[in-house]
Amino acid sequence: MKKIAVLVSGGGTNLQALLDAQSRGEILNGEIVAVISNNPEAYALERAKKAGVPGYVLTREQYPTARDLTVALVNKLQELDIQLVVMAGFMTIVTEELFQSYANAIINIHPSLIPSFCGPGCFGLHVHEKALAYGVKVSGATVHFVTQECDAGPIILQKTVEVLPDDTPEVLQRRIMETCEWKLLPKAVSLFCQDKLVVEGRNVRILQ
Repeated sequence: MKKIAVLVSGGGTNLQALLDAQSRGEILNGEIVAVISNNPEAYALERAKKAGVPGYVLTREQYPTARDLTVALVNKLQELDIQLVVMAGFMTIVTEELFQSYANAIINIHPSLIPSFCGPGCFGLHVHEKALAYGVKVSGATVHFVTQECDAGPIILQKTVEVLPDDTPEVLQRRIMETCEWKLLPKAVSLFCQDKLVVEGRNVRILQ
């Protein structure tokens, strides 16, 4: 059974999707054993508490540099014997120590079809504002392994939704969350925990 830590900063809707999937028995060979936030006020910590999952807080203000915060985070993950790290809206800068310690073992969900509308500054509603401004006919979400380069790690899963003529960024965001993010992330986590993801350069092969 692989131990999973979920890193959060805000409301925790994707964390809730993972917790719900876990309660339904859909995360095979894995268990969420920790939720770690850089924000002590994050509602995601309340979600974790309700689900009986221990919550931990590491704020940027506690540490002199982003590197010091990252080292503390890695130490906590190793202390908890974590095998998979899931970034579910973790809005703080981390340095290479995390990626070196957990190579091909950190998963992130991004609300667009990477490589479109991603990279530095592309988060939250900004992603959907850019997609609508560009006039795309489909958008969606991407689950990928995390590397030091923002939103550039190997892609695990993608799912699309139609962009409708009257969409606002908020409406599109909600549709992508409900129909893509909340389905893709638990599926990717379960595949990882079953050792069914094989990284070959930029490609991720899914074993049957």
